[in-house]
Amino acid sequence: MDIILLGPPGAGKGTQAARLQQNRGMIQLSTGDMLREAVAKGTPVGVKAKAVMEAGELVSDAIVSALIGERLDSASDGAIFDGFPRTQHQAEALEMLLADRDRNLAHVIELVVDEEALVDRITGRFSCAQCGANYHDRFHRPKVDGTCDVCGSHEFKRRPDDNEATVRTRMAEYRAKTAPILPFYEEKGLVRRIDGMASVDDVAAAIDSILDS
Repeated sequence: MDIILLGPPGAGKGTQAARLQQNRGMIQLSTGDMLREAVAKGTPVGVKAKAVMEAGELVSDAIVSALIGERLDSASDGAIFDGFPRTQHQAEALEMLLADRDRNLAHVIELVVDEEALVDRITGRFSCAQCGANYHDRFHRPKVDGTCDVCGSHEFKRRPDDNEATVRTRMAEYRAKTAPILPFYEEKGLVRRIDGMASVDDVAAAIDSILDS
């Protein structure tokens, strides 16, 4: 079963994709991660991508499509597309990639979020610098202030881009670049929307309900 997960950064796509990989054996196809991996491994597509990036140019849709095609062949239990497609042209390219392999999209699932609540969620995030355990200023503080619940470390860190200005820029980019592909998939009856502001377990249950329907 091949699906697309849509939603702005911070909506929880990565968390839900990890659950689907663990519980269903699906493979998350994140174009950014795949590009970095292909370049590091020196695959044929990676070599092309590296040359383009070193020239300061954007990686073409053709290169990204080739990269996805390579990984699709190993995703026998289904793929989760994250970060691709972003345009109707890419959506059409993905349809061809899938059709060439006798596959098709089952669902396009959008995690719908409230911008103000998302800003609050992201700007309050921090983690243990030692073990990586995640916390939040308001929703999940360490049981003992200044001490990690998991490893006892007293060092914490925040991502430099977890600030209000960056979050709002990401939201604007999502609305401008990714949301426009929704009508393309709505015409095909593939779009399902769920509350991305619900708990992680509730979002996972909603996704499972869609996939099992």
